[in-house]
Amino acid sequence: MEFPDLGKHCSEKTCKQLDFLPLKCDACKQDFCKDHFTYAAHKCPLAFTKDVRVPVCPLCNSPVPVKRGEIPDVVVGAHMDGDCRRPPGQETAKVFTFRCSEGCRRREMLRVACEECSGSFCLQHRHPDHGCTRRGPRSLAG
Repeated sequence: MEFPDLGKHCSEKTCKQLDFLPLKCDACKQDFCKDHFTYAAHKCPLAFTKDVRVPVCPLCNSPVPVKRGEIPDVVVGAHMDGDCRRPPGQETAKVFTFRCSEGCRRREMLRVACEECSGSFCLQHRHPDHGCTRRGPRSLAG
């Protein structure tokens, strides 16, 4: 051994591998090999100090505080059921709002407009053979 001070041993009790490029955990400040440097791999007791994610309510886009040990999905669900401040009119907002001009009962999420008659159509009636009122030869711009 020409360089006995080169490298460090992994701090994981079951590993202790000599690593020449050890990684230092930014939470517990111990050195680990490439297999044990993640918080989960070495069961870091201070990992919670680095987990600073805050869930956001999908309805009002406001951050929802979550206490340590609580499940974020449950807290956000309780926020949505209780003190969520939705924008006015969002409670009754419908996704499929564009009704077909052809007279069928279908509705679409996005407007599918005809370039000839400017009508709004469902996917089944979107083609020019829907009985377009301003049907005629198109002029090619050149």
